[in-house]
Amino acid sequence: MSWHPQYRSSKFRHVYGKAASKEKCYDCVPITRNVHDNHFCAVNPHFIAVVTECAGGGAFLVIPIHQTGKLDPHYPKICGHKGNVLDIKWNPFNDFVIASCSEDTTVKIWDIPKYLLTRNITTPKKELSGHVRRVGLIEWHPTANNILFSSGYDYKIMIWNLDTKEAVISNPVKILDAHKDVVLSMSFNTDGSLLATACRDRKIRLIDPRAGTVLQVASYKSHRVNKVLFLGNMKKLFSTGTSRWNNRQIALWDQNDLSVPLLEEDLDGSSGLLFPFYDSDTHMLYVVGKGDGNIRYYEISPEKPYLNYLMEYRSHLPQKGIGTMPKRGLEVSACEIFRFYKLIPTKSLIEPISMIVPRRSESYQEDIYPLTTGAQPALTAQEWLNGVNKGPVLVSLRPGSGAVNASPQFLEPEPLMKTTDLSQQQGQGGRMLLEDMQKPSEIEDSRKQLKVEEKLPKNEQMRLSNGFDIFECPPPKTENELLQMFYRQQEEIRRLREVVNQRDVQIKQLELELRNFCMDAGRY
Repeated sequence: MSWHPQYRSSKFRHVYGKAASKEKCYDCVPITRNVHDNHFCAVNPHFIAVVTECAGGGAFLVIPIHQTGKLDPHYPKICGHKGNVLDIKWNPFNDFVIASCSEDTTVKIWDIPKYLLTRNITTPKKELSGHVRRVGLIEWHPTANNILFSSGYDYKIMIWNLDTKEAVISNPVKILDAHKDVVLSMSFNTDGSLLATACRDRKIRLIDPRAGTVLQVASYKSHRVNKVLFLGNMKKLFSTGTSRWNNRQIALWDQNDLSVPLLEEDLDGSSGLLFPFYDSDTHMLYVVGKGDGNIRYYEISPEKPYLNYLMEYRSHLPQKGIGTMPKRGLEVSACEIFRFYKLIPTKSLIEPISMIVPRRSESYQEDIYPLTTGAQPALTAQEWLNGVNKGPVLVSLRPGSGAVNASPQFLEPEPLMKTTDLSQQQGQGGRMLLEDMQKPSEIEDSRKQLKVEEKLPKNEQMRLSNGFDIFECPPPKTENELLQMFYRQQEEIRRLREVVNQRDVQIKQLELELRNFCMDAGRY
């Protein structure tokens, strides 16, 4: 009989939840009383959007993320829908574009101004009118720009291409007609080539969205599914629902075999829905209960037991909905790895909750912040529709760093040798040749680069920077472009510093070679 230790090593074992102080909460927000099972909240690094109560039609608020405290009762709303707003989602590649769907059977795309709202916005940028019954869910594609999925009570999922000039779009590029009942949840895999859905007929479906074919169906009778979630690149699905005895239940599935779950666990006897959230960078899974104040969190592992319980954040204030901040909006100096925005309608309050890894050092913690999904699309809408798959564009959360390409065109040479090592060897009086300290390929590359620079005119040399013509880059027009340009310049400064350091090393190497040559000449 094998013995399994009760505790296991994990850097996230002591993660804890920290609620924001009263001054950093959003107070006097008229949160919706709608009973629809959705998040009712969407967050990005600039704004927090929340569905609100509105007499006649539907509306939602868009509040600047730093505008905490009491909200003005006459604060402007986004109120162009004729029915209750059921779901809102920010465009992952543009922090100033948001989509909303409603009981009026439409999906609307809104441009949010960068300045403070002074009046209600009633005219959308685009209107999508293809459903014949109310639209309950919307999801942006994770890697392709301007691709939106919508699901309605007509049992259909529609795929929309927003790269058109028309203000009203009536014909989606694709209709997925594989469901016999209302779709309760949609989730994409990392590159957006697969779509997992949970339906009211208690089945999980794995769909190829471009072909419209159902690849697999899970119809496990003892687990009535409500929400389903792809677990990044783990090739697993996670679902929440209820058991035969109406206990709240979670289940883990193998993406390639949905006949029987890998894991099934009853949590409690409460009646509220469970919202799952997955952080693919830390492999942590958060399960948020609707109608209670609990947030359970687990760590996912590729081998058994797959799901490792870590801790539970508890609060006496129940949440009606929840929003999550993208990783690029977190406070890395405080070792914050996830942030929730909890909707508390009984107090008209939105309370941020930070999940923090306890660390003593205030420096950047590389081990808990790997490269993460950025705000740049990997594909255009037409490329994805033509069958191209590509993973998300990754960025570093280190302050001052920029986007990282999956296949970079220019590789940075490795440092040849530390100056401390050189000084030690000089002190020992040993002989060392330049060819021993530098690779032949690197010497050849540097010689070629010098020859190219010598052939170029002076004005051409000034124009070339990091492999591209700086005059070909247009000036930034939006705040996002300005930030990207700033990060690019920071990366360029860092690269130039490394080049200077390497040149210093080369100078020391040449001095050492000259010294060795003089020693040889003195002997003879």
